Amino acid sequence: MRILHVLSAEFFAGSAAYAVALAEAHRAQGHAVWLVSDSDQLPTGARQLKTAISNRRYGQRLRNARLIRQLVRTEQIDVVHAHSRAASWVSYAALRGLRVPLVSTVHGRQHLHTSTSLFDIYGGKVIAICANLKTHLVEEVRMAPTKIVALPNGVAFGPEVASETSGPPRIAFIGRFNGGKGERAAALLQQVFPPLLAEFPALRLALIGGELEHLPTAGEQALAQLQAQFGERVEVVGFTDDVAGWLARTTLTIGAGRVAIEALGAGHAVLALGEASYAGLVTEVNFEEAAASNFGDISARVAPSDVDFGALLADARAFLAQPQAVPGALQARVRAHYSLARVAAEVLAVYQSARMKKALPGFLPVLMYHKIPDAPPATKHQIFVTKDNFAQHLAFFKSRNFTPITFADYLQFARGERPLAEFPARPLVLTFDDGYRDNYTNLLPLMRQHGYRGVLYLLGDFAVRYNQWDLAADPTEPRADLMDEAQKHAFVAAGWEIGAHTMSHPHLPALPLPEATAEIQRSKASLETTLRTEVVSFAYPYGDLNGDLKAAVHAAGFAFGVATDTGGLHLEDDRQQVFRVNMFPHETTGSLFKKTSPWYRQYYRWKRGK
Repeated sequence: MRILHVLSAEFFAGSAAYAVALAEAHRAQGHAVWLVSDSDQLPTGARQLKTAISNRRYGQRLRNARLIRQLVRTEQIDVVHAHSRAASWVSYAALRGLRVPLVSTVHGRQHLHTSTSLFDIYGGKVIAICANLKTHLVEEVRMAPTKIVALPNGVAFGPEVASETSGPPRIAFIGRFNGGKGERAAALLQQVFPPLLAEFPALRLALIGGELEHLPTAGEQALAQLQAQFGERVEVVGFTDDVAGWLARTTLTIGAGRVAIEALGAGHAVLALGEASYAGLVTEVNFEEAAASNFGDISARVAPSDVDFGALLADARAFLAQPQAVPGALQARVRAHYSLARVAAEVLAVYQSARMKKALPGFLPVLMYHKIPDAPPATKHQIFVTKDNFAQHLAFFKSRNFTPITFADYLQFARGERPLAEFPARPLVLTFDDGYRDNYTNLLPLMRQHGYRGVLYLLGDFAVRYNQWDLAADPTEPRADLMDEAQKHAFVAAGWEIGAHTMSHPHLPALPLPEATAEIQRSKASLETTLRTEVVSFAYPYGDLNGDLKAAVHAAGFAFGVATDTGGLHLEDDRQQVFRVNMFPHETTGSLFKKTSPWYRQYYRWKRGK
């Protein structure tokens, strides 16, 4: 892809570090990357243009928008990624009337004034760097939940550096010394560091970070007193490129955001103190809660930001009295959650999603079929369409100029492997669950006659040869045989997409999550190995799903999870819960027209009060 980052970079803050890290990760994968910011000296090999993005004067904003628009057109940019509200404003203006999507990463709480709600300048997709920020955007900014992706800043963790146990114990505050962080630093200098330095005679204090000259007056005075009383034990480092080295020499770090992430990832203890709150000593027990606030930096809702510095002092005192290493399990969890490689891959998927939603704003019909028998079976379940009726369905699709595609086809367009100009004007996805034998005898020949391909969802356990899940629930239900391996291979040879449908067709929410996860993961591996084809989509049996199962499907490597009559208005609203339209035995021309119309999903939601 051809990616343009727009950011405010008056100094090298966390958002700039995040943008540069993404740029380098995507460049390493062969993508072309540009950066437009206040500086053209950022540490990246991407092409850089300098302009005053941070300057919010209307004249400068207009010049910024013109520069970005010209660059987008000249370099044929595929996606623009903004990293501040100022960057989002000028990017939004620059892209008006163009079919280029805008993605914004929101790094902090947004000001709650009228224009924030009235003007959605953040683009088609928004990345919130922590769970609290997503809550804030939905509940307070009133942003559509379907456009928000909670995704942390990625960190390129270096090799683990062992702590220097031979030196003196050290407590360090690492962060900016202006704004809210500066106020926290001043309070620490007044209330926490004096008693600690007095109680632990060997303890050293390091103050690390930029903007030290903007430390509040009360903090400056407290710092001067500490220096006079404790001399060289107070180390005023200021800005440094050697944060990793200082972390290795530090017994206990106080910080938030990226500081906390890098420290924990390196195996060093952290008291999470940010602009919004104090999250305490980060442990395996409170990691998820601390991460939700970006380690104290972001509150989910408007709330007082008072901190009990007495509690913080007690926590620091207890830890320094008996220092402990960060457990290996916690360190591994942090490294996995904030892995730059993982985050960069997820961000790339967000780019692709935004690109497809911008290019194809309408509802893409995804139809769900099961059996295609010669005659109606004696069943209570209306999950069949007879061969003759299905032939009429296909004739209708042909008359309406629909072009059936697969999810694998869709991904090729989203990834830029096929030009969007070739995307069908009237796409349609035809899906078939379970792999019944009549799919081979009746469905496959009919689809071949029309030159159509679909998506076939199969069980990963090839020893399951009939609908045993139906008979287990109701012994009177007629047996319906499934295809054998050779028949399944015939669909692969015909260019069909094979999707996974678990190993044994259980009600996934009824299983313990580890067992359900195994059903999901093993089905993908089994189908890919046996049928020698890539499996990119998963169908939830019975349409049963919840948040944990969607996360498991995503973690298993599926690009799509398809549901039944639930999901977003657009396929890109939630790739792990794609709305499928249930097809019944007695569909008419009118019902086929309705179920394949752009307005159907919204009509369905309205009719059922959803």
